[in-house]
Amino acid sequence: AGTWKSERVIASRQGPHLRLAGGGAGILNFCANNYLGLSSHPEVIRAGVETLEQFGAGLSSVRFICGTQSIHKDLEEKIARFHQREDAILYASCFDANAGIFEALLTPEDAVLSDELNHASIIDGIRLCKANKYRYKHMDMQDLEAKLQEAQKHRLRLVATDGAFSMDGDIAPLWEICQLAEKYEALVFIDECHATGFLGPNGRGTDELLGVMDKVTIINSTLGKALGGAAGGYTTGPKPLVDLLRQRSRPYLFSNSLPPAVVGCAAKALDLLMESNAIAQSMAAKTQRFRSKMTAAGFTISGQDHPICPVMLGDARLASVMADDMLSRGIYVIGFSYPVVPKGKARIRVQISAVHSDEDIDRCVEAFTEVGRKHGALP
Repeated sequence: AGTWKSERVIASRQGPHLRLAGGGAGILNFCANNYLGLSSHPEVIRAGVETLEQFGAGLSSVRFICGTQSIHKDLEEKIARFHQREDAILYASCFDANAGIFEALLTPEDAVLSDELNHASIIDGIRLCKANKYRYKHMDMQDLEAKLQEAQKHRLRLVATDGAFSMDGDIAPLWEICQLAEKYEALVFIDECHATGFLGPNGRGTDELLGVMDKVTIINSTLGKALGGAAGGYTTGPKPLVDLLRQRSRPYLFSNSLPPAVVGCAAKALDLLMESNAIAQSMAAKTQRFRSKMTAAGFTISGQDHPICPVMLGDARLASVMADDMLSRGIYVIGFSYPVVPKGKARIRVQISAVHSDEDIDRCVEAFTEVGRKHGALP
């Protein structure tokens, strides 16, 4: 069916230019979550090395036994300050953060209302809890309101949504969601993995971008994309919630603490963002350049104004073959098909980084145009 997934092997550090195992050099990388280019930033790397030397390779323990160091507490304080929240709690990944929050927070008396295209980790986290489950149509506020009305019989209502949706590059209508949540006395949870660091005037995410920082109750996000690119996730929000998660969240209680080198890299990435918004602001023009040139070439690009730029192709085999042909032209992209995206919605997901040059972007568009014509995706 053309849906078998193979892993390409990289023989260099992550960045806009890669070397592949087997000799492929000078490859332009357009499919990483390295939005700000910080995974190979010299100051981020130096901070990781220094923290590794000072605090060791790892704690060999979970946090509540003997796995908490001063650097973990400092990073949690920094995350909370960055998001302008009361407290934060670290996890091994945001997948773990999403697996840990719903079960700890919600009981059979409560309700969770989830966008139908939420990330798999949100879906899995919701499956683990015993709350009453409602799924509303993607970004459909009429459907969400109907589900909120239906859920009024429950004790607590939590609306859960991605801030920016990773497969489609679209942004949740948080202003409208927060208005409905206020009307029906619900809490709002957002997953900000594809927003933290580069959306909003200071890169604080979709709640800053849409002016609802004071209305979103809970944020889950990652350190493994824009904030250094290594690993780790977190929940940030009200201190009583974070206190509860430290007591009851299973992925937190039963997973080793984050390795010191990862903590050091993420802390430096946050320092760079809080010192200046120049890195976060550099994304908009480059994103617009790619989207406008691809649209002019005749491609359909999903989403709007987000560096995730899905080139919609429909057919799984076409997406896979085109991605292989792009690599032969020195452009590293990957075809996405079922079950990662719905059947009939196959695509090549292009991701723009702050460290791509205008020349890099233009070369990518030229390669897409050649390959698209070759395979009949363009007239």
